[in-house]
Amino acid sequence: MFRRPVFQVLHQFVRHESEVASSLVLERSLNRVQLLGRVGQDPVMRQVEGKNPVTIFSLATNEMWRSGENEAYQMGDVSQKTTWHRISVFRPGLRDVAYQYVKKGSRVYVEGKVDYGEYTDKNNVRRQATTIIAGSYPWHMEVPTYICQPTSIAHDNTGSLIH
Repeated sequence: MFRRPVFQVLHQFVRHESEVASSLVLERSLNRVQLLGRVGQDPVMRQVEGKNPVTIFSLATNEMWRSGENEAYQMGDVSQKTTWHRISVFRPGLRDVAYQYVKKGSRVYVEGKVDYGEYTDKNNVRRQATTIIAGSYPWHMEVPTYICQPTSIAHDNTGSLIH
């Protein structure tokens, strides 16, 4: 049952090793994140002298689970963990749309990549930061149209306004 996949992996490894010996092989890798959550603060646009501007906002994602002995019967306490993500939007056009339309409480889908970096804070202490760079892939960030509308306006299933 597992013979074929193991053979294919082994074959690729052997082929890769033989190619490395003959020439430099550039292999592909993947750094991709998909998040769906609520915006924790209105976006801010920052620009460091000599660099491109960036729109930054925080995004909360929630993980929920049931604890207890009778999980099969939907019994037990519901636990929730909220994780906060720092979202940075560098891509021109997208950063302006994010700055203009994304608001605190909006539900947004963000697709991008994880970036780890360091910075020095006000007290001259080196800190580590994890950031999601939005817009690294097509279909990078979506703000549902109903998010941008005032809450007093409703839509029917076709997207038409209900007055």
